[in-house]
Amino acid sequence: MKKKFLMAVLGIAAMFSIAGCGGGDGTSTSQNPSSGKVSGTDKTYKVGIVQYVDDASLNQIQKAICKELDTKGQELGVTFDYSDYTFNGQADQTTLNQIFAELVADEVDIIIPIATPAALLAQSATEDNQIPVVFSAVSDPVAAGLVASLDAPGANVTGTSDALNTEAVMELILAADPDIKTLGLLYDNSQDSSKNPVEEAKEFADAKGIKVIEKTGTTNDEISLATEALIAAKADAVFTPTDNTVMKAELAIYEKFIDAKIPHYGGADSFALNGAFCGYGVNYEELGTETADMAADILANSAKPSETAVKLLDNGIATVNTETAEAIGLSYSQFEGMCEKLAETKTAEEFE
Repeated sequence: MKKKFLMAVLGIAAMFSIAGCGGGDGTSTSQNPSSGKVSGTDKTYKVGIVQYVDDASLNQIQKAICKELDTKGQELGVTFDYSDYTFNGQADQTTLNQIFAELVADEVDIIIPIATPAALLAQSATEDNQIPVVFSAVSDPVAAGLVASLDAPGANVTGTSDALNTEAVMELILAADPDIKTLGLLYDNSQDSSKNPVEEAKEFADAKGIKVIEKTGTTNDEISLATEALIAAKADAVFTPTDNTVMKAELAIYEKFIDAKIPHYGGADSFALNGAFCGYGVNYEELGTETADMAADILANSAKPSETAVKLLDNGIATVNTETAEAIGLSYSQFEGMCEKLAETKTAEEFE
């Protein structure tokens, strides 16, 4: 499958961008593995990589996957050819379905979908043909129906999870503001990754006597309006799970929270990178690397997805945006010792 062909099928290039492994700007900067075969079996595997949307965390995962596939190819004496099969669906279901249909038609050897919505569509597209699927960054693969269990997935789908420790985030919020009275929840209620953490946050708040205000949206404009509503409601802090819709909008809303002196906590370090006060979660570069290792094991070593346990990474990195912390006048020194690692960042669009 060639990218030009797929774009012609879709009709207009604006419907989606092809995200190469060099970055999230719609260009491909990766080398074509087919151009330089390595010694060994000289076997070439076609690897489809489908990113749900363009945001800092998912871009980081995609780059790590491509880098590790190159490394594993050299180690195993095979070629993992992903350069013609790597796409970004830009959160458009029609585009994503078309991408998966073309990957199936091209008889790729494996599909790596990044984020829950992409993983669910990959599962549907491979139900009849049983092409192996190794997902990345799925918060709750059992609840989403992607696997029967974490230890024994049971079908052609397995992968890596960025499951969020919601209680740990709530404890950080309390540590920063022990007198918090109102907690805002900002999320896209159509995102499967947000459902359980939101319920967990509400249960935690209820047990602590904290009032909860929920605001949702499915587009950047709706998230912006929801942000303004939470500010108007005088939320003392705002929590967002590993929600791709809000993550995509973070650069457009973080200054609103800063102006209102409201700390925004997100379920990934990319939230902090894009201006939120604090992001909590896994190391996404490591997540991408683990995903690629699982895919390589299935292709080159004949591991079975049905018997390959879902990989859970340690979830305990708190990343604080130092510029935002200073702007809202909130200390984070108390986070030390409450998490596996306390990291600092400044506002940027992408990770270096």
